[in-house]
Amino acid sequence: MLLEIVFAAGCFWGVEKNFEQIPGVVDVVSGYAGGNYDNPTYHQVIANKGDNSAFDFLSLLKKISWSDEDEVPEKSTNIVNHTEAVKVTYDTKLVSTEFLIKNFWELHDPTQTNGQGNDRGNNYRSAIYWTNDEQKQIALKTKDEYQQLLKDKGFGEIVTELKPLDKFWQAEDYHQNYLANNPNGYCPNHKTGVSFIDKGIIQEKLSGTYNEHLKNLILSPLTGKEIIVIESDAYCPYCIAFKQKVLDHYKGSIPVRSVFAHNLKGYTIKTPTFATPTILFIEDGIEKAGFQGYLSPKEFYKALGKFKLGNSKAFDIAFNEGTEGRFCKQYDIFKNTPDGVFTDKLSGAPLFNTDNRFNSKSGWLSFTKAIDGSTLEKPDNRFGMNRTEILSKSTGIHLGHVFEDGPDGTRRFCINATVLDFIADKKS
Repeated sequence: MLLEIVFAAGCFWGVEKNFEQIPGVVDVVSGYAGGNYDNPTYHQVIANKGDNSAFDFLSLLKKISWSDEDEVPEKSTNIVNHTEAVKVTYDTKLVSTEFLIKNFWELHDPTQTNGQGNDRGNNYRSAIYWTNDEQKQIALKTKDEYQQLLKDKGFGEIVTELKPLDKFWQAEDYHQNYLANNPNGYCPNHKTGVSFIDKGIIQEKLSGTYNEHLKNLILSPLTGKEIIVIESDAYCPYCIAFKQKVLDHYKGSIPVRSVFAHNLKGYTIKTPTFATPTILFIEDGIEKAGFQGYLSPKEFYKALGKFKLGNSKAFDIAFNEGTEGRFCKQYDIFKNTPDGVFTDKLSGAPLFNTDNRFNSKSGWLSFTKAIDGSTLEKPDNRFGMNRTEILSKSTGIHLGHVFEDGPDGTRRFCINATVLDFIADKKS
């Protein structure tokens, strides 16, 4: 199972590097958490820190790259500032929550208020933000244990902020993997030297049962299009992340199958398969496109769009925000279907129900609402118009626009039929 937890222990560069090196940690992202304002930037977090009088070498270092016009904003009032934090995604089959939290306590000095070493300010405060009750219980229990260990060594009281995660805001790109990209970058050691005797469970790799279901699976080509995912017979965090973030939510019409590379038989493959995952888009046993390594949902569906839709009007609408003509062929097919649901043409995710379809006489499919949680809305001010664009939440593809002129005070979702598929109710 993949879980997330957020830690803050001073400068997030070093904290990110620390957790990235732990087997079983799938992903570490630097960002901001614990504050009460939205969309924080590094500039704002620095401006809102509580102790501006102390020398702060890290802040000085980070400001070197700013332009002359990029001034530090004035400190805001009536706010709770964010702290520099990292979001850790981990596989509980490989590393326990207890191990990660104990590692956090040992990583820094949790008795320091609003800072670590020379880095002073509430943006460097110590914190754990949990995402489930088990993490909470472990955080509280290990805090008490570590407090006693610290007390025995002459340290004071732990001041770490402990509370559930409200929201994590990803930091700017230049903060991500900073020390990997800048090996000589600033990374002070603030450890107390006090350690737990029992550090919790961690495994270098899964047991021999990892992906055992694929061990004797031989794949031969299907007729038509398919997607092949090359898996590893050892622990592969990026394979797990791809499965959790992409495949577990995929319900599309093109079949997806997983296999070890040496068990592919009868395929014509050009992409090297030594890296995992490797994602192959296949037609009649011949590779049409291949990608080594993890693909984000956005990257996967863009590749799938090219594979499934080709150079078509549907692709132009989905990825270039195009628009089909009024009363197009697909509209004529979909305007009077039996009862059922309209789905995302790529992911297969349900988007609209025929119960909410109506004839707006506009020449485009119209609905009074989308299926709850299936779409996203964003402002669209192109072409001198103020409109609201509708996107599919699962793939990010463009669907159409929503207007406030639906029947009986409802909204009108004006949708391109070309980017939809239809599934009739079984009773129909």
